[in-house]
Amino acid sequence: MEKDFYSEAKPPAPGATQFVQWQGITLQVPQGVYGPREDSFLLASAVKKFARGRVLDIGTGSGIAGIAAAKHKGVKEVVCADISEKALGAARANAKMNGVAKKIKFTKSDLFSTVRGKFDTIAFNPPYLPTEPGEKRFADSHTWDGGKTGRRIIDRFLAQFPAHLAPGGTLLFLSSSLSGDGKTLRALKRMGFAAKTVSSESFFFEKISVVKAEKPKNR
Repeated sequence: MEKDFYSEAKPPAPGATQFVQWQGITLQVPQGVYGPREDSFLLASAVKKFARGRVLDIGTGSGIAGIAAAKHKGVKEVVCADISEKALGAARANAKMNGVAKKIKFTKSDLFSTVRGKFDTIAFNPPYLPTEPGEKRFADSHTWDGGKTGRRIIDRFLAQFPAHLAPGGTLLFLSSSLSGDGKTLRALKRMGFAAKTVSSESFFFEKISVVKAEKPKNR
């Protein structure tokens, strides 16, 4: 089995570029863009397995999930969205480097603010780490800062995504025990989605999971 690895043994120096390889995908990640790690790999693996049709990768970061989707034969088109111009620039460059640029469109968007149309698959790895008011901020804080409960972006997303998911479509959502993975599952089920955990990985400080939620075909 091919291993995931970072080229640096330590975090990159300020201004340095991080190089990541994962299952045939090569990524260059500049400082200030979320560097793929266990949560990214878990979601991208689910995307490789379940993505189909027209795919939206929200908060694309380096583009790992969008690129994984574009390499899937069952995927017709991918839209990668991010609020950060720097992340979009990195994702564009990585899509070109991995030979899938023609299959991907990019848009600067605060969640769905510039997204148009409906999608057969939506993938999202949200900022989910709980943070305290006044906690020190970094250049990439927006990629992981989920507010006091970790759910500031999660709850906004859950309220908005159904309008952009086609009937019978699939949501692939990275969830963490730090921000209430059970709460997310229950919310999706109350909304009428068939939702379940399809993969997970545990660490001493948290458990991360991919939730797969399917929208009824008559909605």
